[in-house]
This record gives sequence, C-alpha cells and structure tokens, in this order.
Amino acid sequence: MQHALLLACRAARAGEVPVGAVVVQNDRVIGEGWNRPISTNDPSAHAEILALRDAGRASQTYRLTGSTLYVTLEPCAMCAGAMIHARIERLVYGAADPKSGACGTVLDVTGCEALNHRIEVDGGVLADITGRVLKEFFASRRG
Repeated sequence: MQHALLLACRAARAGEVPVGAVVVQNDRVIGEGWNRPISTNDPSAHAEILALRDAGRASQTYRLTGSTLYVTLEPCAMCAGAMIHARIERLVYGAADPKSGACGTVLDVTGCEALNHRIEVDGGVLADITGRVLKEFFASRRG
C-alpha cells in the first residue's frame, strides 16, 4: 500500500485525483498505475486500469490469477469489473468511496453472486493517510 500511496502522490503532483495502484503476484510488483484521465483525455485511465494493463504486459497474459491489487481508494464499478475479468484474487484498498465505491460501500461488484468470479476484499488499509491525501487535494483545488 505504501507503493500505491507514492503513486497517488505522483498523480496529485500532475493535477490528477490522487489515486495509486499496484498489482502484486508472488510477492513481486508486476504492475503499477496512477490516475491519468485528465492528462490522457481518457475516462478509463484510472489507477487500477493502468495497473492491470501494466501487469498484463509484464506477465504476457490478461488473466492475473493469484494476484493482489492494492489501491489507495475503493474502486469504482468500471475498475471492479476489470479486476473480475482479470481474475484478481484479492483487493486491498485504503479509503472507502461513499459516492462511487463498488467494492461494498455503494455497490458490491466484487462480491456479486451473479458474476463468474468474486474477489476477496480488505478495505480501510491506511485509510487515514489515503483519505487525508484525497481531502487535502480537493481542499487545495477549491481554493
């Protein structure tokens, strides 16, 4: 999660919402990403999506079985869906997202019985720090 937090700070320095993500497999980081939708003009360029893409390239497969994704903010429905398609085994996130969190807060995409894969979810890891980074970013944007 510390690595993801550093990536979140990188996003903030670039004027993006400070979210960072890493994919770990066999105790090794195989993918990383930070929010870049503004700089890339790509609404799908969330930290989790970019980390999954990076991990897929590194592992030469779109199935990331046995992997854990660490992210500083609870994923949205798009990112949770991508994690299901990638067969992520475990998700660890920092701050819950009361507006669009799709891993138990607003929706529970990762645990939906109707889908063919479910993800073990551990939320609230370093939530005080990850939440503070987000709050400070938005406070600075408001003036």
